[in-house]
Order: sequence, then structure tokens, then C-alpha cells
Amino acid sequence: MGYNEPPAYQNPISPRAPMWLTPEERAAGINKDLKIAARRFLCPKCGREFSLFQSRAVACKACPKANQNCPNVRCPHCDSEFPLRGFVVPDNKEDQVHMTQYADKVFNNWDGMYGGNRR
Repeated sequence: MGYNEPPAYQNPISPRAPMWLTPEERAAGINKDLKIAARRFLCPKCGREFSLFQSRAVACKACPKANQNCPNVRCPHCDSEFPLRGFVVPDNKEDQVHMTQYADKVFNNWDGMYGGNRR
């Protein structure tokens, strides 16, 4: 891929599917869930890229459903909302619930550690 070519965006990925992790990724504590949540997706409406983490941290942070197993992902650029199923993960309820719970756990842990210390 050259410098002028846009990055390749793939189809949704199941957290149950096999995924290669480098020894460095394993040593750093990176797992399949983290790679899927940090993966970049193109917004079908505005065409800009974002990740599940960006969606939950930026676009969803004021929403009361953001850490309550919300089944959607929101573009932080144009504020459009899409179902997690078929966008981040394949059209599978089990994968949707798994990734939603993972993202909620990450942000709840972060809020528990740093949320009260914001200035």
C-alpha cells in the first residue's frame, strides 16, 4: 500500500474468530477484544474514521446508555448512530453483547480510577 492510498477497512470481526497477536502485543497485554475495539471503521454517513473506543469516549460520554450495554455505536464526527451488529461485529447477538460489555468494562474501570480526579 502506498502513501496516497487510503487504509483498507475490513468487514466486521467476531471476537470469537482466530486472530494473530504478535509476541509484543501479548507482552503488552493486548487481546482480541482490545484490537477489535480500537480498530478503525468508516462512518457510512460522513466517511470519516473512528473506533468503538472513540465512539464511547467522545460521542457517547453524555448518554445515560453509554455504559449500560448499549447496542449502538455513534460516529464522533457527524453524530450518526449505527447498530454494533453488522458494523463492528458480524450480525450476531453474542458478539454484540461481548464487545459492548468489554467496552463498558474498560470505561467503567477508567472512570473508577480517574473519573473523580478530572479537573
